[in-house]
Amino acid sequence: MPSLARSVCPFDCPDACGLLVEVEDGRAAKVRGDPEHPYSQGTLCPKMNGYDRTVHSPDRLTHPLIRTGPKGAGAFRRATWDEAVARVASRWKEILAADGGEAILPYSYAGSMGLVQRNAGYPFFHRLGATKLARTICTPAQDAGWTAVMGATPGPDPDTVLGSDLVVLWGINAVATSIHFAQRAREARRRGARVLLVDTYRNDTAALADEVILVRPGSDGMLALGLVHVLAREGLADEAFLASETAGWPELKAVALAECPPDAVAAATGLAPEAIVALARTLARARAPFFRIGGGPSRYGNGAMTVRSVVALAAVLGAFGREGGGCLTSAASSQAFDLSPVRREDLLARPVREVNMNRLGWALNELRDPPIRSMYVWCSNPAAVAPDQNAVLRGLSREDLFLVVHERFLTDTARHADVVLPATTSLEHLDVYRSYGHYTVQRAAAVIPPLGEAKPNWEVFQLLAAAMGFDEPVFRTSAAEMADQLLAQRSAWWDAVDRSRLAEGKAVRIAPPPGPRWRTASGRIELVNPALREPVPRPLPAHADRDPLPLRLVTAPALYTLNSTFQERPELRAKAGGMQLQLAPSEAAARGLSDGQRVVAFNGLGEAAFVLRVAEGVPAGVAVAEGVFWLAHAPGARNVNALTSQRLTDEAGGSTFYDNRVDVRAA
Repeated sequence: MPSLARSVCPFDCPDACGLLVEVEDGRAAKVRGDPEHPYSQGTLCPKMNGYDRTVHSPDRLTHPLIRTGPKGAGAFRRATWDEAVARVASRWKEILAADGGEAILPYSYAGSMGLVQRNAGYPFFHRLGATKLARTICTPAQDAGWTAVMGATPGPDPDTVLGSDLVVLWGINAVATSIHFAQRAREARRRGARVLLVDTYRNDTAALADEVILVRPGSDGMLALGLVHVLAREGLADEAFLASETAGWPELKAVALAECPPDAVAAATGLAPEAIVALARTLARARAPFFRIGGGPSRYGNGAMTVRSVVALAAVLGAFGREGGGCLTSAASSQAFDLSPVRREDLLARPVREVNMNRLGWALNELRDPPIRSMYVWCSNPAAVAPDQNAVLRGLSREDLFLVVHERFLTDTARHADVVLPATTSLEHLDVYRSYGHYTVQRAAAVIPPLGEAKPNWEVFQLLAAAMGFDEPVFRTSAAEMADQLLAQRSAWWDAVDRSRLAEGKAVRIAPPPGPRWRTASGRIELVNPALREPVPRPLPAHADRDPLPLRLVTAPALYTLNSTFQERPELRAKAGGMQLQLAPSEAAARGLSDGQRVVAFNGLGEAAFVLRVAEGVPAGVAVAEGVFWLAHAPGARNVNALTSQRLTDEAGGSTFYDNRVDVRAA
């Protein structure tokens, strides 16, 4: 008889779904949703349904490997853990002696969202004196935009949307990236709310919207301020809320009225002026508008300003002051944890330089004094997911770069490694999970033993620390002890937590503690923020506004993959339909291209082959590529990130994956 164990989806998604795992003879026989989870409530996305096939994939790495052929060829021999760790430690000691710790670069992101395993490398690399990594590849500009207006004010509970009468999904393909918020939007609609989708093409979420508003990529901020213009001009702003709860409404109104009239907004967004006016009036009529802002609008050169402008729009409508209304970018559950015990910044003996992970190609090829001599990768696949893929692959192919990769599969990055170490999946190790889309925390134990010789991040860094001669207590602390330390923290966030449920491995709700309504310097929603370079939200150009090529490239999320994760599952690759490029019928016809044809998208950074999909839902002037494919599954030698640049956002050093232009030709 199979037993049943609880776990958590570990991947980079706001839902952090609860799992029930059927375990039989030491194997995960089936993975399904946990109906007792307070947010996911028993349902899973198409990616996590069948997670047992990832865990027990025949392609799992189960023992250490040492390279025997050219970098990138995937030629390795089997090694023992002792040999692999000794080789890594020996090479690093040579590098430390010759160039110092800053010649070594750690690289990781959100392959696991667990607080212990994801952060496991921090103490080690701080003690080593390695170059720091600015982990900004996702949505730091979104956070900066929220903070500019709302400070440390926590985002609302996503269940708030159930009381809304107008749900605005702004730049979020929720069906692909936040399936349980999509369910809540659908439920709000069933209760009588209208659902609007503001996006750059008709994605899968369009099916649950009453109206879809398509804007040119990078123009969302201009639209938000144009709506503020109409609200101010027609006396539709919530003046009572603005007077009592905000700072800077006269200044914001003046900028919007002067710089964002409907004609100018129409020219920037592609919408008709009358459509902009109609949308503003629709928003103003709503009793309790609720905005859910996705990460997409923040991935442009004007990304932080864009999010700031949409949040300001919600304030002008008074959405924050109405039951069922509000605005959500992400939940603030990170405020519930002090991660200093696991990250151990105090182990740094002196300040070290920092490399932005979006500029990895530059760092590997151009950084000097010292150059990067070695790189250690965990919880990421930069050869596939980092921008400017050609530069990244050129750097990873350096024979003098000692690359160590801790992975579950032989990814594009692992194929370039000198040493590959086999990693556990989330079902094979212990961790603590929080969500950035809701306020739930869960402790998950290992439910099956590690496959083969696979080891979790925490244990591997303990082995490396011992080999390097590091004897600080943190390197002898077990993952379970570290999890206990994190969960033993006492703050007002935890006042209502049933710790017995937490100890049983069940998800528990945490809640933002009582405090000021608006946690900003002024104590009000700051429509003007004098601490910023631009005190008042105003239109900013995107990088691609100045690029000459005709098509704006949208590198959108996909239903059946998550960045490059889940590419190991052939059934998901089949459902995705391969690496496709979507073009409007007019754009395909202008180039003499037809549906299903193999095409090449290109720009000054490189080119990538796709299968063309002619799509009515894609506007003219836009090219859409959903998902990030391993090179082994791409129709050509590169994936979409051969076309994305290392340029950064206006604030917070974020990625600009959506802010590039291309043209397309027949292959």
